[in-house]
This record gives sequence, structure tokens and C-alpha cells, in this order.
Amino acid sequence: MLQELNAINLEFPWFFRSLAFILGAVVGSFLNVCIYRIPAGRSIVTPGSQCACGRPIAWFDNIPIFSWLILRGQSRCCGRPFSIRYPAIELLTALLFLASWWLLAPSIAPVGMLFSSILICATFIDLDHMIIPDRFTIGAAVIGVIASLLVPTLHVTPSGFHALDVMRSGFESILGLLIGSGIILWIALLAEVILRKEAMGFGDVKFLGAIGAFVGWQGAVFSIFGGAVIGTFAIAIVLLIGNLKSRDSRPLPQPDGDDQEPETNAVFGRQTPFGPMLAAGGLLYFLLLRPYVDAYFANISDLFR
Repeated sequence: MLQELNAINLEFPWFFRSLAFILGAVVGSFLNVCIYRIPAGRSIVTPGSQCACGRPIAWFDNIPIFSWLILRGQSRCCGRPFSIRYPAIELLTALLFLASWWLLAPSIAPVGMLFSSILICATFIDLDHMIIPDRFTIGAAVIGVIASLLVPTLHVTPSGFHALDVMRSGFESILGLLIGSGIILWIALLAEVILRKEAMGFGDVKFLGAIGAFVGWQGAVFSIFGGAVIGTFAIAIVLLIGNLKSRDSRPLPQPDGDDQEPETNAVFGRQTPFGPMLAAGGLLYFLLLRPYVDAYFANISDLFR
């Protein structure tokens, strides 16, 4: 069966890539629900999506990406605006699912899709509330270890002995969990001593441990420093945009609706969530830079032999 799917993929690569994109858009729509409802302690299953006026949103108005464009970002029943963040998250998820299928081995691609979904939820919840729920840290760490056991090629090159590969992959996952959370814990403690105030929440410690369970210790280390670089550029861009917007005194329309996101508490330059930066570093390593980062660490270890 797997060989037949691989043959179809080689013959019609666009088919599975299109499916990956569509699946990502659908999952992204569900992630929007999770991002809004989980911090509020609400069920992610019921009730269905509702407009701000209380009326249910019809299925044809809930098609990922396209419905927002067709309706021009407004509710059909009452005309209230829907945030552009909805289609943005759907498009982001679709692109990451497509990238997972396109760039990774078929056996690893589903793990990449799962990993991307977890990081997207954690990122936007952290941006909104400056917290990362345990289901996206502790729960994700457990899922990462299980995925490593089920898909040994996530961390190791097949040796011909499946049981040995499973053990090695599981070890690499747990090592990534411990090293990732350990390094960022020491950084947080050191920053707290220097700044004389809490510099990083414990949720970030658990979150990097979860990332390490998926990407191993090399990816966890890269997520810290690579994420810091990405975050520096992102903050600079946000501050620049903020300065430009401050020159315009016209009020911006506020989104409304049952499942609209709350106002973000994170203010760049004063209180900045670190979770999105860690997520960006982890994704960059997982999808693109793993061979180069691993080779870099291998070269460093060779110097001490």
C-alpha cells in the first residue's frame, strides 16, 4: 500500500501537495477555534461557530480562506467584521502542511503537520494571553516522544534493526526534551538574577522541552538562539510599523464575533512573549535547516575527539 502511494506521489506530485494544502486550511480553521476557546475554558467541539449576533455561521460561510474573501471579512447576517487573523491562520497552516509534505520524507510529513499545528496554537495563545497551556507543553512533549517511537526516522538513520532504531529515536527525543528545557531554565534563572525580576515564564521552559521532543537536542539548542535572532528582526519590524501607525490618529475598526480573538496583552518592547520565537526556530530547523545544523554540531564535536 505504501509503495503504491509513493508511486502515485512520484507520478502526480501535485495531487498530494494539493491535498496537504487543503487539509492544512481545514485544520487551520479548527485551530482558530482552539486558539480562542481553550484559554477561555470552553469546549472546542460545541457549540458550532456563531456570529456576534448569536446566529450560527452556515457551512458555506465557514469555508477556510475563501469564505472570508467572498464575504469581504464581514458577517453575512449582520455585517459585523471578522478579523483577518482567521484566514491568515488558515493560510499559514495550509502552507506549513504543504511545506511538510514537500520538504520532508512521506513518513515524517504527518509528524511535521502535527508539530506545526501544535506550534501555531501555542504561538497565538501566547501572543494573546502571555501563557502557553500545559496541553501544548507537557502534552506536546508526550506526543513528541510517542511520535519519535512510532517514526524512528524522525531522529535516526535506519540501521536495519527496527527495535534498535526505535530505542535510539526515543532516547534522542527524551534527550532533546531534557536539554531544551534545561538550557532555557538556566537562561531564565540567569536573566532573573541580572534583571532582578522574572524574565521568562516557566511555560517557555516546558514549551522548549516539548519542541526538543520533536526535534532532538540540536533542534532545541537552535530554537533558542535561532528564535532569538528571528524574534529580534520581528520585534524591530513591529516597532517600526507601530511608529508608522502612531502617526495616523484614525481609529481602526475592531473585530467582532463569537470566536474573535481577545485583545493582545503582549506589547512589543515592554512585554514580549518568547514562545513564538521558540516556535519559529523549531519550525525552521524541522523543515529546512536540520542537515546544516546537525552537521555544524557534528563538526564541533569532532574538534574535541
